Amino acid sequence: MPRQRWYAAKARSPSLRLVSWWELPSPADAESDSDARIRTYLVADEGALPTVLYQIPVVARATETVDADPEHVIGSPEPGTTFIDGPFDPAYADALLRLITGGGTAEGPQTRVAGHPVDGGTFGDTTARVVTGEQSNTSLIFEGDGMPVICKVYRQVHPGLNPDIELQIALAKSGSSRVPTPVGWVEGLWPDLETAHGAVRGSLAFAQEFLPDVEDAWRVALLAAARSDDFRAHARALGEATADVHLALAGCFRTRAATTRDREATASTWARRLAIAMAEVPEISERRAAAEAVYRRALEVAWPALQRIHGDYHLGQVIHAPGRGWVLLDFEGEPLRPMAERTQPDLPLRDVAGMLRSFDYVTGSLRLDDPGRSPEAVRGWARDARQAFVEGYAARSGTDLDRRHPLLAALELDKAVYEAIYESRNRPTWVSIPLAAISRLVERPAAVV
Repeated sequence: MPRQRWYAAKARSPSLRLVSWWELPSPADAESDSDARIRTYLVADEGALPTVLYQIPVVARATETVDADPEHVIGSPEPGTTFIDGPFDPAYADALLRLITGGGTAEGPQTRVAGHPVDGGTFGDTTARVVTGEQSNTSLIFEGDGMPVICKVYRQVHPGLNPDIELQIALAKSGSSRVPTPVGWVEGLWPDLETAHGAVRGSLAFAQEFLPDVEDAWRVALLAAARSDDFRAHARALGEATADVHLALAGCFRTRAATTRDREATASTWARRLAIAMAEVPEISERRAAAEAVYRRALEVAWPALQRIHGDYHLGQVIHAPGRGWVLLDFEGEPLRPMAERTQPDLPLRDVAGMLRSFDYVTGSLRLDDPGRSPEAVRGWARDARQAFVEGYAARSGTDLDRRHPLLAALELDKAVYEAIYESRNRPTWVSIPLAAISRLVERPAAVV
C-alpha cells in the first residue's frame, strides 16, 4: 500500500486491520475469466489519526494464467494463486460496470453493496483502461458500444453520500450542461469503525460520461500563457460557467445566511492556518500583521449566503468540451477535510478564490521553468485572466464583486497560506509562488491586481 499514490501516509508503515470484504461474480460470458475471484477488501489503517478506511479491489487468479504487468501484481498469499490490483484486471473492470449499470448487489461479512444506475442505460462490449496520475482515487475509462464512461473508484471511503455523486447528479437533473452525464454509483453498508457495533453507509464508486479528446483548463491556460495568447475570452467564459454552477446548486440545495458562529469558525481556521504556515515557512512571519489586517477587514463586511459549492476548485477541475464549453469535474471537495465538513454550505467566493490562485500558478510555473521569461509579461497575462474571470462571474451571478472585495481577498490569502504549507512539505522549489502571492495580497488586497 505505501507504494500507491492513493495511500495517504507514505512517511510511515501501515497499521492495517481487515474490516470486511465482498465478492463480485465473474463475468458469466467470458471463459478467460472463469477462474478469476473478484473480492474487494475494506482495510482500516489504524496508525492514522483519525483512522483511514481504504477500498482495495483484488482479483485472485491461478498463477500460471496471470499475464498482468508486474507493477500491478500484489503477490501470492498462497501457493498457486496470485493477487492483482483489481482496476488493472479486466474481470474486475467488467464486473464493476455491470454492478453500476445493472443495479446488482454483493454481500460479505456485515457488508452489503449495491449498484444504482441513474438512467438505466445498457452497455455492450467495452474495454477498460486505468487513468494514470491520480492522487487519491483510481478511475477506469470504458470505451466500446455506446457512450464512453469513466468510473471513479474511491480509495478512501467515508460514511455518507460523497458530494462528488450528490452534487453532479443534482446538477444533471436540474438540466445543467456544466457537468458530464451521470451513469450510476455504488453504495455500501459496512461495520462502523467509530462505535465497533452497528453499520454505516457510504459511497464506493461513481460512473459518468467520459468526454474524450478534451484538455483540462490548466493545460489550455498554460499553453496560452506560454504563447502570450489573449486568454480573456476563455477566462470570462470560465467565470460565467462557475456562476452557472453556483446558481444551479443554490436552486438544488438549501442556502442560509452566514451566522456569527460561521464568521468565528472561519476566522479561527484562518488564524490556525497562518500559525502553521509561519512555523513551517518563517518568511511568512514578516507578513503576519498585514495578513491579520486582511482577515479583519473581511470580518467587518457583509457576507453572502452560504450554499453548496465545488470546494476544491482550480483549473485542473475543468475541461473544455467542443460544443459545450467549460465543464466542471470532481466535486469531492478538499480531500483532507472530513466528509461531514465537505457537505456543509460554504462561501461561493471560496471557489472564486481557488480559481484566482490557479491562474497565479500558471504564470508562476512558467517562471520556474523559464527564469528568463519577462516577469512583466506573465504578470500582465495573469492580471488580465483574473480580471476577466471575476467580471464573467459577477455578470452572470449578479454578485456585486468589485476588484477590492475584502472577503474575496481574505479567502485568496488563506488559500495562498495553505499552498505555502503544502509546497514547503512537498515541493520546496515551488514555495516561491504562494509566497509572492501572500506579499501581493497583504500589500494590495485586491482580486485582480
